[in-house]
Amino acid sequence: MAKLRFVVVGSGWRSLFYWRIAQALPERFELCAMLCRTEEKAEKMHREYGVPVSTSAEQCAALHPDFVVVAVNKASIAAVSTEWLARGFAVLCETPAALEEDALRALWQLHRQGAKLQVAEQYWLYPTLAKRLAAVHSGALGTPQFARLSVAHGYHAVSLARQFLNAGQQPVRVTGRSWTEKIIETDSRWGAVHNGALVEKTLQQHTLEFAGGGTAFLDFNGVQYHSYLRSTHTSVQGERGEVFDDTLRCLDAAGEPVCRQLTPLPDPLEAAAAQAGLNEDETAIACFLDRMQSYLAGGAEVYPLADALQDAYLALLMERALAAPGQPVESAPQPWNTPDGL
Repeated sequence: MAKLRFVVVGSGWRSLFYWRIAQALPERFELCAMLCRTEEKAEKMHREYGVPVSTSAEQCAALHPDFVVVAVNKASIAAVSTEWLARGFAVLCETPAALEEDALRALWQLHRQGAKLQVAEQYWLYPTLAKRLAAVHSGALGTPQFARLSVAHGYHAVSLARQFLNAGQQPVRVTGRSWTEKIIETDSRWGAVHNGALVEKTLQQHTLEFAGGGTAFLDFNGVQYHSYLRSTHTSVQGERGEVFDDTLRCLDAAGEPVCRQLTPLPDPLEAAAAQAGLNEDETAIACFLDRMQSYLAGGAEVYPLADALQDAYLALLMERALAAPGQPVESAPQPWNTPDGL
């Protein structure tokens, strides 16, 4: 299998994930260049991390990558993705695909016109979460009715909720509230924090009631991404049992209650990524990148664009729900979930 070659547009914290993946798995991936906005940033990225860099979009295009990763600030993702699609490149953009409904619809129209666009929604590929999803999808719980998730924010949480509940593109009613929470900061994107600072963070809770009958309770504080004092949890319940974190409780074929611990799904790439020292987030992205090979060759989407756009759309509704606590916000049909796609 030929290695996948890609350019990364952007030079922030997220962009470095792709560099570390390419360094850890060089037989599979090659980061041809990181496109930086300034010479100063390009020099810094090359000096500190050894990344091949450029400040010229034309120079990056001339490298003829298999696809372009767009990892810029959230407000610019849609515009930069559109720019590279217009250049004729396949694009894998970071989440969310856009921050406005009109921009989400515009991306869908480009997809309908043949543009090759994927959104790097990776949580379903986390080894920890993949085995829980597999247990639910095995039918061991019967019909999933309730999902209680405290594992990610916004569109990531929506993606997991829809998958755990098999909710697809069902209409949904959203309610939400938020609180200020005080906590000692112990960790960050850049490593442990030892100054004992008491910080204020926002705890958000949302209820998503899907038209098909499933309900998701989302509870998350951004500090959970990096904290030694807060953990993450998932619980999914059906009439025949539940998956609580890594424990499955259900009825066996004879109708007897059983309890067992979930084990990781066999995946050679996951094993190679772990052996190379990649963390779970980087491993999930590596698995997504690996699946791009088939997509670029004409195969199925890695994570359907319609799902990524629905995740981002429902995340916008979640924000509206926070602005009117306790008041329901109803989803509306969108081009990506209507029969004619218009």
